[in-house]
Amino acid sequence: MPKYIFWLLWRSWFYILVTSIILLLLPILLILTARKSWYRALYWVIRHLWAIPILYGMGFIPKIRREYKIPNDHNSYMLVANHCSMMDIMLMLYCSKNPFVFVGKKELSRLPLFGYFYKRVAIMVDRKSPQSRREVYTQAMACIEAGLSICIFPEGGVPDDESIILDKFKDGAFRIAIECQIPIVPMVFYDAKKRFPFRFFAGSMGIMRVDILAPIYTQGKTLDDKDTLREEVRTLILQRLTNNTH
Repeated sequence: MPKYIFWLLWRSWFYILVTSIILLLLPILLILTARKSWYRALYWVIRHLWAIPILYGMGFIPKIRREYKIPNDHNSYMLVANHCSMMDIMLMLYCSKNPFVFVGKKELSRLPLFGYFYKRVAIMVDRKSPQSRREVYTQAMACIEAGLSICIFPEGGVPDDESIILDKFKDGAFRIAIECQIPIVPMVFYDAKKRFPFRFFAGSMGIMRVDILAPIYTQGKTLDDKDTLREEVRTLILQRLTNNTH
């Protein structure tokens, strides 16, 4: 019984924390989302004043092992990781000082308050619409031309079955990386599923380990290499998750 009381209060605190920080930042968020040219400043605010306070406010301590340090420059990267928790968004923001744009499902835009800003700063995809998927490529390429990176969770969603270590990868991240000739930076989120799963009555405070792996370069690759590249990245992440080596 005490565990269920803790989970109830702790999960409720998460939604209070997310919403209250957005409300506190509301004036500056409204200003910085008014122009696309202000995205780098917006990213700094989202990373430092929203994502990081939520991580620590929920009792999570990120522990990052960087086999590759993403430069804080104007070069673009494709950031990919396994997806298993709502905390994956905050963890990814914590890991990269280099501004990036999320590609995520359109359904998140329907969330109160969060959804309003989400649809202004993310590339939304309706997975049931071929036209929407084509528009993702156009928007992603515009971001890359502006010197921003892209983040995609290539599983395309979180499996309902928590026993699945890593679901199959979809093509989008690898197609974009090849077409734009940008490096792919794989990341491994070890503890997010255990610490903050989608089940309401589950989770615990503690360390969240992340490995940032060496980039996989796409120069010279064509779309004929897409499937091989996709499976190469998935195998790298799966091996780390299976061995749980950090």
